[in-house]
Amino acid sequence: MALDGIRMPDGCYADGTWELKMHVTDLHRDVSLRVTGEIHIGGVMLKLVEKLDVKKDWSDHALWWEKKKTWLLKTHWTLDKYGIQHKLLRLQLPNMKHMKVKVNFSDRVFKAVSDICKTFNIRHPEELSLLRKPRDPKKKKKKLEEAEEADLELEGPLLTPGSGEFMDNNSIRSIYSSPGLYSKTMTPTYDSRDGSPLSPTSAWFGDSPLSEGNPSILAVSQPISSPDILVKLYKPQSLLDKAKINQGWLDSSRSLMEQDVKENEVLLLRFKYHSFFDLNPKYDAIRVNQLYEQSKWAILLEEIECTEEEMMMFAALQGDITSIPELADYVKVFKPKKLTLKGYKQYWCTFKDITISCYKSKDEAHGTPAHQMNLRGCEVTPDVNISGQKFNIKLLIPVADGMNEIWLRCDMEKQYAHWMAACRLASKGKTMADSSYNLEVQNILSFLKMQHMNPDPQFIEPITTDINPECLVSPRYLKKYKNKQVSFPGYIRDLISARILEAHQNVAQMSLIEAKMRFIQAWQSLPEFGITHFLARFQGVKREELMGITYNRLIRMDASNGDAIKTWRFSNMKQWNVNWEIKMVTVEFADEPTLSFVCAEVDCKVVHEFIGGYIFLSTRAKDQNESLDEEMFYKLTSGWV
Repeated sequence: MALDGIRMPDGCYADGTWELKMHVTDLHRDVSLRVTGEIHIGGVMLKLVEKLDVKKDWSDHALWWEKKKTWLLKTHWTLDKYGIQHKLLRLQLPNMKHMKVKVNFSDRVFKAVSDICKTFNIRHPEELSLLRKPRDPKKKKKKLEEAEEADLELEGPLLTPGSGEFMDNNSIRSIYSSPGLYSKTMTPTYDSRDGSPLSPTSAWFGDSPLSEGNPSILAVSQPISSPDILVKLYKPQSLLDKAKINQGWLDSSRSLMEQDVKENEVLLLRFKYHSFFDLNPKYDAIRVNQLYEQSKWAILLEEIECTEEEMMMFAALQGDITSIPELADYVKVFKPKKLTLKGYKQYWCTFKDITISCYKSKDEAHGTPAHQMNLRGCEVTPDVNISGQKFNIKLLIPVADGMNEIWLRCDMEKQYAHWMAACRLASKGKTMADSSYNLEVQNILSFLKMQHMNPDPQFIEPITTDINPECLVSPRYLKKYKNKQVSFPGYIRDLISARILEAHQNVAQMSLIEAKMRFIQAWQSLPEFGITHFLARFQGVKREELMGITYNRLIRMDASNGDAIKTWRFSNMKQWNVNWEIKMVTVEFADEPTLSFVCAEVDCKVVHEFIGGYIFLSTRAKDQNESLDEEMFYKLTSGWV
């Protein structure tokens, strides 16, 4: 039976086309055309003229987009590239931050996710997918949930994945996109120690607003501001709750429109398949960070079980990753200008990440800075005279029209050593969290010491951070410590800090990216890692049990305690089938009885896609063609489509 004429509930046709309605002003006539997002503007105009069947010179006519108040003059652009069928989504990234993206609602979800990942510079998009947000049954009011998410909101640009563009004040500008896959000829994009871009931020994200002000939204982990955030967010209370979360996975073979996704709806971008291919810090700083974030939140929200010792180890690694040291002190600042006699002016300066902010006084440090300098790519030159007690730092900071010269004057050697070391690292895009920072400070002090006639030993003062240890452990373990006898204020914080410090001895001296990789590896070592739970009713059994799916096996589990009853490995599987009428999945094995089960509370298509998806991921190899075989993915996962 031909499907091309069947219209779906979303307004699209079964063959992927949709109706584009236009008004021809010369003829006072409305016309509808069946189109896809891949058709060029020139092709639309050609089809329109053919349908009008009016002999006339149409060469001086063009298409006007009334909603955007713009002419579609680039006839070689497709409808997709102009965003004709694109709509807004509020996308929650694995780091729990939200970003507005403009997505083609007529694309299959697999294609839409690939475009999103390409825009965000995340390789291997086949590992991710979109998930509907689970509802907390304890919270009935939707507005209350949205209000509690305010702390996790992220003001970002309006991106249009897949088009290579983003919208800025109704104008279209370009954005850099990575290949999204590995390549034998790729040059390293990130520093393998701290994950910072090797090139200036402008080359990292092109002209995208992601490069302006705070590119760390994707590649750098931000600390959790308060343990109250953990309390407010939804936490599954049982294995059944975990199974219900997996009801929300979107069908990768169907479009967003077909699945009734609404404009401005919140969807979760998550690593769906726990099989992470070719994870390389040189190319994957954003992918590593978002994977770290997903594992961190899974542990803090108790989506995966771990022991108290493991929790403290995870907390110690989090402390290393999120505790970026800061400097704050009075520093004299001078900006040389021609024909001026003005000298240094004292400011209260803070050095955070790779940015120096200058305030008129310490009391104004919580307000807007008088001056702010991003030091990435700057030139740093010392100007020191020990006998004259002169400790200056000369900065040449890249700006649009050349270089901006700024001088910093420190009062003492120790202050100079810390600020000079921070400036040198910041010029390379690195923060004081980098393991080389203390060594750099030591080297500067040693160099200054050699210039003294009677050198005195120097002591490097530790830099304190504002990380709250109560934000590093899950609410369950926090509650356990709060149940202890409290003898003085701050006792809980000190107790947790002591336990974390004890665990930290085993993970110290790691670079930022090493700590993230170690965290991910430790997460992968947990017994429950990578098990996606579903409620199922096995053939011949009346009660509902749990079915677990991992990258290499199926697991029949006791729904009350999660104990494994029976395991079937994919390597022993001959084939699997789905009876779509009765929603039954049947799996045949080489030397074991056939497994049959009916999915409960979830469409069996979701289970079918997990099995086929893991089979697809197992075929990846570094020596194969670099392109992603979408057709093979659909063949293994789409079922009847």
